[in-house]
Amino acid sequence: MKTDVLYGIHSVREAIKAGRRKIFKVYVSERRTSKRIDTTVGLAESRNISVQRVSPETLRRTAGVEHHQGICATVSAYPFVEISQILNSFYSEPNPPAVLLVDHMVDPQNLGALIRTALCVGMGAVFIPRDRSASPTAAVSKASAGALEHIRMCKVTNMIHAIRTLKHRGLWIVGLDHAAEASIYTTDLKVPLGMVVGGEEKGIRSLVKRHCDILVSIPQAHTVNSLNASVAGAVAMYEMFRQRHEIEPIKDH
Repeated sequence: MKTDVLYGIHSVREAIKAGRRKIFKVYVSERRTSKRIDTTVGLAESRNISVQRVSPETLRRTAGVEHHQGICATVSAYPFVEISQILNSFYSEPNPPAVLLVDHMVDPQNLGALIRTALCVGMGAVFIPRDRSASPTAAVSKASAGALEHIRMCKVTNMIHAIRTLKHRGLWIVGLDHAAEASIYTTDLKVPLGMVVGGEEKGIRSLVKRHCDILVSIPQAHTVNSLNASVAGAVAMYEMFRQRHEIEPIKDH
């Protein structure tokens, strides 16, 4: 069985709570303790997961990084979900389905940030391409504050084929493009939705753009610099959340 190593308090704790991976062993620094580490250790022990206190050097070697926050864990590989499972779940959800499609984002920090927001707003799944994309590594789990351990993720060979499949199931595909004329704030995001966010350098690829039903932008006061990809994705996802929950802006009296 392929094993991975997660590091950081949030990643380890959320992996234990989610129960989607097998946790083989949790390692804790014998020279470092905190209430959050103790809570995570208690959670592991309550689920009969082996916990071992080790030297800082052993922990660093096991985690493979310096910024491990005093804890890491050996775990099974990330459990990807098949697109068929995601499509079948649409029938059991009370609200219109919404998924996030991340087109060739290579920075683990950006992918982790997007996943964290996607979980917060209730995205049903995150799609990533098999090639030329950040994968759900320990760095992504840490950047997502452990949200990766709860989100459903589908790795697809062909993003265009995935978009076509989602369209066939009735989803409206909305792509974020800083040059688009339509605003995210005047676009109906309450419909069954697939939201496409592009990579850090070039955004959504041209071929993917052509398969979107609509391209939208986020209005800015200045156009010299566009928003960071993960920030733009977060703004768009929360506008979807606002519309779906009918949250009205505060009005001046």
